[in-house]
Formats: sequence, structure tokens, C-alpha cells
Amino acid sequence: MAKSVKELGKQWMISSFSKRGFSTACSTLKSSSSSSSTMEKQSGKSVNLFTAVNQALYIALETDPNAYLFGEDVSFGGVFRCSTGLADQFGSKRVFNTPLCEQGIVGFGIGLAAMGNRAIAEVQFADYIFPAFDQIVNEAAKFRYRSGNQFNCGGLTIRTPYGAVGHGGHYHSQSPESFFCQVPGLKVVIPRSPKQEKGLLLASIRDPNPVIFFEPKWLYRLAVEEVPEDDYMFPLSEAEVIRHGSDITLVGWGSQLAVMEQACVDAEKEGISCELIDLKTLIPWDKETVEASVRKTGRLLVSHEAPVTGGFGAEISASIMERCFSRLEAPVARTCGLDTPFPLVFEPFFMPTKNKILDAIKATVNY
Repeated sequence: MAKSVKELGKQWMISSFSKRGFSTACSTLKSSSSSSSTMEKQSGKSVNLFTAVNQALYIALETDPNAYLFGEDVSFGGVFRCSTGLADQFGSKRVFNTPLCEQGIVGFGIGLAAMGNRAIAEVQFADYIFPAFDQIVNEAAKFRYRSGNQFNCGGLTIRTPYGAVGHGGHYHSQSPESFFCQVPGLKVVIPRSPKQEKGLLLASIRDPNPVIFFEPKWLYRLAVEEVPEDDYMFPLSEAEVIRHGSDITLVGWGSQLAVMEQACVDAEKEGISCELIDLKTLIPWDKETVEASVRKTGRLLVSHEAPVTGGFGAEISASIMERCFSRLEAPVARTCGLDTPFPLVFEPFFMPTKNKILDAIKATVNY
């Protein structure tokens, strides 16, 4: 049994992500924003996602002398090598290691940002962001509000890798984004690919609000895409329709987009036309784009790696039910992680796979 489960896990890892990690549609469709149009004209080269992170951090530090990067092992390049070479370029006073203390990392970042600096704090794994929960929720998010807009820590960006990685188990695979989506004063951003990573990270660092930026660790080396080498940004809170369709709307974010794209391709072979939307920013999220799509298709499916109960898919479902109730042809479907601790050998059963999503698509369309 153990052998068969291991083989199943290996097959799932291979089938869920191609070497690109996302579809051609994801990487080539243009955004409606002017900054995106300008970005399309810039030259670039194919890089993976962690290299895109490195490029964004380099630009952020180079263009703002008051920007600082810090976290556990950051000056050595970080556990995923995202900050490689930055300490050599900008010195140990601007790129530096911290003690193994998440509440200290975030607390220091709040103070640094409150003094008018750009604080880029790295929490090594999203699973370990919880010791800093009080600093994030009760301090960073409320800093501007409690002072009547006299003070703020809007220059704070917290980068952290989230989600499945194939072998992380219950302490290195969690997706805790929904914990922070109920907190006014924070923004929550999750990219799907290298090009999106760079543009969204730079936008988050320069945004006048504290941002939690979740990076899909699975895609650090797996996802490869042509990324402009110059400085560019994508707008926050603007979803993107990366695949147009007429029968059902699918909404997701991060690494789950690649899995959903594969399900859309298989559904098309069975005559089902799927519209796929990358939310990109969870808070504040782009309700209008999702609503317009659902009014067209009459159906909605949301997929994310986090457990289904209390996941952000529930908020999307409730909002769309309120906005599109008379247009819906079927109940909103959710294909998500299970309500269990994240398993190791049973990861393929926990994850919302292509086949699970395809089954939910067909069930919703045939309701």
C-alpha cells in the first residue's frame, strides 16, 4: 500500500505541473492596465520564479535607498535562494539576517516602516508566520487607524512561501492566506508565475499599505517564463481572465492556476467551455471581474489548496451568491484541500487535483 501511494504521489506531481508550471494563455494574455501594456514592450528573458523574486528585490533596493530586506538566512540567499547576491550588492546594513524569531522580524519591520522606510520582511515558511500573528493583525493592520491617519507602517511587505511542495508535510506545506483575509488594513497578494511575481511584488513593496505576499514555493524552480528585465508593476486588486469561456467560471490563485488550467483543457475536450480567472489579490479582491464572468456563464467553481472550511473560497461563494443569485444555474462549487492537517505520504489525496476539479466542472455544468 505504501509503495502504491508513493507512486501515486509521484505521478500526481508530474501530471499536475508541466515544466512551465502554467499555461501559454497564462503567460501571453495582456492585462488591461497601462503598466502592463508598457511592460509587454520591454525585452526579457526566460527565468524561473525565484529568479524573478531576486530581480524584483534588486530593483526595489536599487530604486529606493530607504528599502531594507531582512529575515532568517536572507543575507546568505535564503533557504530558496531568492535573495542570493543582494547582500554583496547592497551591504549588510540593508540586507541582513535576523534571529529565528518571527514576531521579532515582523515587529522590527513595523517599526522600520513607521519611520518612513520600505521594510521587506521574509518569513521563511508561511507555516511559521503564526508567532507573528499578533504583530500583523493587532499592530501592522491597525497602525494607521489607531492613530487617526497620523502614522502608518504602509511600507511593510511580508514575503513568505506557501503551499504544497511535494514533500513538505504538515509543517512546510500549509496555505494560511484566509487567516489574514478578515483583517482590515492588510492586503494579501499571491502570484501565479514569474512575470506576475515580479510585477506584483514590486507593486506590493511600493503600495502605501502593509502587504502579505505569499509565494508558491512549488513554482520557485518549476515555473519558467519570459520576464522583462526592467522595472514594472502590475496593479493590485485587479483580477485577470486568463482563459475565456461560456459555460462555467473558475476562480483560483497561485500555483493552483496551473492545475485548474489543465482541468479546463480536459473539459474542453468534452465540450465544456471554461472561463478561468486568476484573482491575484485576495484582499481587497476584484469582485466586479468575477461577477461579470459569472453573469455570463451562470456557474462558478473556486479552487484552492487551503482546507475547504473557512477558506477564502467560502467568501467568494457567498459574495457571488448575493450578487448573482438570479443568474446562477447551479450551486457554487468548491474544490479545495481537506479539513485535516496537511499530510505527507497522503498529499495526493489532500490536494485539489486536476481530476477532482474536472469532476466538479462536469457536475456543476450538468446540475
